Amino acid sequence: MKRNMIIVAALATLLIPSLARAEPPRPGPYVSWFVGVTVPQDRNAHSYDSWGSYNDRVEFDPGIDVGGSAGYDFGYVRLEGELSYKGAEIDSVYDATSDIRYHDLDGSLSAFAVMANCYFDLHNDTPVTPYLGGGIGFATLYLDDTSGVSNGVRWSLYDSDDDTVFAYQIGAGIDISINRYFSLDVGYRYFATDKGKFDEGNAGTRMKFESHNATLGLRFKF
Repeated sequence: MKRNMIIVAALATLLIPSLARAEPPRPGPYVSWFVGVTVPQDRNAHSYDSWGSYNDRVEFDPGIDVGGSAGYDFGYVRLEGELSYKGAEIDSVYDATSDIRYHDLDGSLSAFAVMANCYFDLHNDTPVTPYLGGGIGFATLYLDDTSGVSNGVRWSLYDSDDDTVFAYQIGAGIDISINRYFSLDVGYRYFATDKGKFDEGNAGTRMKFESHNATLGLRFKF
């Protein structure tokens, strides 16, 4: 036990000066770009037309997540504005009202988001900086004309429309410094919106966008 305490004390004696000599974070403006995969979560959707109303369970294929941001790094806190696009094809629709599952779907749901983000950087004496944070903003949801096949017949399910709703995200990642100006960003974001209202004539749909997102980005600090 005494030997272990001596080893710990020796390591602390060596590490404390090293941490004290760690390079401080460098404040300044920056821009970044990212690309990745969005995995939308299965969603409940309520739709209606002249024949009645329907309660659906909508499933999605993985899609693309692209965007960019500009902000200011204060050292341990970063504030930024972000633009992003997330889009995914609809994989299947299950109508719980009539117990019918539609397959061979033709249609998609996408989101163009404008976000204000705040991230906290956990600086240390390595080139790898973990961070966490999130943001709020709004997103314009785009629902395409959607149809699916049931019993050998293709049915029209949703009409195309768009709606702008509240959006938020939370996430974490690591920033890997390449040099004084460039760094790689590997991140995860949970993104969600309020329910969009897609109305077209006598038909309409209520659905929200919710997804898990993994991205790889490049940041340039001025």
